[in-house]
Amino acid sequence: MDPKKLTQGERESHDIYELGDFQLVSGEILPKAKIAYKAWGTLNADKSNAIVYPTWFTGRHWENDWLIGPDMTLSPEKYFIIVPNMFGNGLSSSPSNTPAPLDGPRFPEIRVQDNVNAQHQLVTEKFGITSLVAVLGWSMGAGQTFQWAVSYPEMVPKILPFCGSARTSPHNRVFLEGVKAALTADAKFNGGEYKADDPPVVGLKACARVYAGWGLSQPFYWHETWKEMGFKSLDDFLVNFWEKFFLAREANNLLCMLSTWWHGNIGNTEGFDGNLETALASIKAKAIVMPALIDLYFPVADEEYEVSHMPDAELRVIPGVWGHFAGGGSCDTDTAFIDKGLKDLLDA
Repeated sequence: MDPKKLTQGERESHDIYELGDFQLVSGEILPKAKIAYKAWGTLNADKSNAIVYPTWFTGRHWENDWLIGPDMTLSPEKYFIIVPNMFGNGLSSSPSNTPAPLDGPRFPEIRVQDNVNAQHQLVTEKFGITSLVAVLGWSMGAGQTFQWAVSYPEMVPKILPFCGSARTSPHNRVFLEGVKAALTADAKFNGGEYKADDPPVVGLKACARVYAGWGLSQPFYWHETWKEMGFKSLDDFLVNFWEKFFLAREANNLLCMLSTWWHGNIGNTEGFDGNLETALASIKAKAIVMPALIDLYFPVADEEYEVSHMPDAELRVIPGVWGHFAGGGSCDTDTAFIDKGLKDLLDA
C-alpha cells in the first residue's frame, strides 16, 4: 500500500487505543487516556517486523507519510510501521479533546517519556510485540526516538533520529519562549480560556511568524527557495504556508506540545539523575544520527556532542538549505538522503 496514492480522508483515518487511567512521570493520572495511531503493513507471524515512527510538534500521523511507501525503505510490504500520535496533537489525549476538569489549560504537563511509555503500552499490549526492528523520527519524533532507546533498550536494536536531539538546548528553549510569548500575548487567549469558535487568531499568526524565521535557514530565504514550493512572494509564503499551518492548530494543544519539547532530556529518565551523558552512554542501539546542515533548532554541533557519548553511533549530516525542514519531506533530495541512511541502518 502506498500512502501517497490514497485520498486525504484515507490517510487521516486512524485507530484509537485506550490506555486507561495513565500515570504520567509527574505522578499525575491522566484519566481515560488514549493514543491515536496509524499502522501500515502487516505484522508477521513472529511479530518481528515492527517499526515505530512517532509524530512531531504539531504533526499528525499522515504528515509522516512522505517517508513511507512500497518504493521506500519504510515499505509496508516488508515492515509493520506504527505511527503513534503525540499527546497534545488533537488526536491522542489533548487539551482540546479531554473532558473537564482536565480540559484546555488544565490539561496536565506531558513529558517525552510519557509519550514513549504510552507508545510502549500500545506496542506491547495491543500488538504483543516484544522487540522492534527500529525506531525513527523527525524533530520531537527524534527526541522520542532517543527516549525509546533509553527507556526500553532491550526492545530497540536500531534508531535513526533526524533533525532532533536527546536534550532540548538552552538556545532552543529561548526560541520556544518566543513562540509561547507570541501566542499568549493575544488578549483572546485569556489564559487558555478562549472559546473554541473564537480562537486567538492574532496570537496564532504571530506564532507562525516567529516560527518562520527558525524553521528554515538563512540561505533558504536568500535564494527564495520558497518558489520551489509554488509561492509567488515572500509574503505569500508567510501567509499561505506559515500562517495557514498554525491557524489549523489549536492554541492549548500547541502549548502542551511546546512544554513537552521544552523539557526534553533523556537524562531525566529514572536512574540517570538528569545526566545527559550517562543516559547517552546507556544506549545499546546501533544509531545513525542525522542533523541538518543549517538547522537553527538542532545544530550539527549539538548532535556531534551527543553522538560522541553514544557507544555505537554514526553522525550523517543532511546537506542543503532547508534547515530544520530538511527532515519534513519538503525536499526530494533530503528525503532520498534520509531514506538511504535508514536503508543502511536496517541493512547493517
